[in-house]
Amino acid sequence: VLVITADLTRAFGRARAVAEMERRFGGIDLLINAAGVMDFTEFASQSPESVERILQTNVLAPMLLTRAVLPAMLARGSGRIVNLGSIFGSIAFAAFSTYSASKFALRGFSEALRRELAGTGVGVTYVAPRAVKTPFNPPALYAMAQHTKMKMDDPKWVANKVVEAVEKGRKDVYLGFPERLFVGINALLPRLVDKALHGQIEILRKFAGAKR
Repeated sequence: VLVITADLTRAFGRARAVAEMERRFGGIDLLINAAGVMDFTEFASQSPESVERILQTNVLAPMLLTRAVLPAMLARGSGRIVNLGSIFGSIAFAAFSTYSASKFALRGFSEALRRELAGTGVGVTYVAPRAVKTPFNPPALYAMAQHTKMKMDDPKWVANKVVEAVEKGRKDVYLGFPERLFVGINALLPRLVDKALHGQIEILRKFAGAKR
């Protein structure tokens, strides 16, 4: 195990991480883009700095890290890129506008890149968990989850699902039921989902506006 501390939103941090990995292991066979940030708040109250930080971390960093390791993978004719998205990358939620936008973007990038790399030996996997019980979530979100009885998964279970997806060469993996069912419904009938979520707006506003 080699631990490298780096700011992945900066070119220097990404370059150093990739260089250290290549120096220690002679190359990178697998890239899992798992770093991410979130802000549980209504968009009108969200700071411009928070919007930029979320998009830089959740979208630009994984895209540019992928760009850094991809040429060597293509030269070898093997490798895999894994992007950790979210159910919110398929179903956009109020009070998660920027976060949802970042995960929609990551899902689109994964799909386009997969098609672009067809036949090269380099695969792309997109994994979309639902809520996971980690310090990533602010206290206000945990309060909302308890109030609404929202299901949250253990991080070890999610990690095992990521490993399984890599081993099986899966393309898209959506974790959690009924969330993965709602992903399909939202793709076909988004206005129906609008109505289903309408009743949750006031609850989301209450907790998104709470002190964190």
